[in-house]
Amino acid sequence: MGAINSTGATPRGVQLCHARRIVRIRLLPALAIWGLAFFAANACAAQVSLPAGTRIYVRLETAVSTMSSHLHAPVEARVVREVAAAGGVAVPLGALVEGKIALLFPSSSPTQRARMILKFNRLVIPGEAPLAITAHVSEVENAREKVLPDGTIQGVLASELPISMIEKAATKLGKSGATGVDVEKETAKYLGKSNTAIDYPDGTDLELTLDQPLQLSRIFPSAISNTLPREESAVIESLLASAPQRVEGKDGKPGDPINLVIVGSRQEIQQTFEKAGWLEPERASQQSIWQATRAILGDVGYDKAPVSDLYLYGRKEDLAFAKMLNTVAKRHHLRLWLADARTAGGREIWLGAATHDNGYDVRPGVISHAIDPNLDDERAKVGADLAATRLVAGEQLVTRPNPLSTGLTATGASWKTDGRVLAIELSPSAVPSAPPH
Repeated sequence: MGAINSTGATPRGVQLCHARRIVRIRLLPALAIWGLAFFAANACAAQVSLPAGTRIYVRLETAVSTMSSHLHAPVEARVVREVAAAGGVAVPLGALVEGKIALLFPSSSPTQRARMILKFNRLVIPGEAPLAITAHVSEVENAREKVLPDGTIQGVLASELPISMIEKAATKLGKSGATGVDVEKETAKYLGKSNTAIDYPDGTDLELTLDQPLQLSRIFPSAISNTLPREESAVIESLLASAPQRVEGKDGKPGDPINLVIVGSRQEIQQTFEKAGWLEPERASQQSIWQATRAILGDVGYDKAPVSDLYLYGRKEDLAFAKMLNTVAKRHHLRLWLADARTAGGREIWLGAATHDNGYDVRPGVISHAIDPNLDDERAKVGADLAATRLVAGEQLVTRPNPLSTGLTATGASWKTDGRVLAIELSPSAVPSAPPH
């Protein structure tokens, strides 16, 4: 009990002592909160260094061409995959990368390759001071061109295009005068002409590699959650426990493994993939097959080239999407099947299989696309492209029971994976869900 004077009041010195003690006690929680906030702020403001060799995935916002662009013209690209660092993200989605065309060499003869070098020297992160960088192009996704170690993009020769052989034959026939028609003109009309220019539209995906370390003043939170709601995860895990692990060819042969789960309506899926630059392939028809033949002969792109049908739950895919650049030989593509399960909120769940075509597979009994055997890279590509649309609520890697690690496609090409499935929840939109079918 505190001291009391003869009047029954607490002495002033004791009152001051109590007052200081009360202030100290009341300040403790505030100081603790301030300390935590200071620690968190400093954690976000902590410097982070990205070493030379770090890859940065960007999407061109400036079209470039050896036929129409100018040397030293400015080039801009937008970051489409977060660059991770300890504790968060070093380079966030949407950061701008600026540079210029450092070399532009059009092809002037059939034996000369077009060449181009894009050099990037500035990184602009919203809300931050611009940073000087040194980076070169290390890959142009799905391009027919080759990227050399120094970043030079090297074009193809006319002699490397299948159509060049037909053009030579047409020229000989035309000179002979035996046909009575302009063979070269008719060939160009129906099959197109060989084109060796390097021509990348805006939207082209590039992989950049840092030539020197990059110092950043802070780290950022991820744009999307890397976990799904617990109830949703439980439904997906239950679905995967009973769902087939692989799709099948028309002949029943097992093929690609299921490596995607997407939560959302048909319209939401179509809207998100369209924004990500993925298109729905055309159905096989005389016209689409002829268009694909022309693309093969000219080694050019055909964005909506048909995909072969694969089967799950006894039916062919309900949806398919693909992403291509300037050669029909290479494309990202996937197929989706609507599952019977629904989330607790009634949203549709789709199972998917994604692979990356990277050439042709021609052997006895097989004429097909070759695939990149590392399916996990394609799984990550799908997740990154959809995340960049800002229409994704969350993504989570899920391990299913008895996961597969290796196998063959329905045409006999080998693949490998860590066995996990990427579950992607799309943000609900105002677009009404399609009726069950």
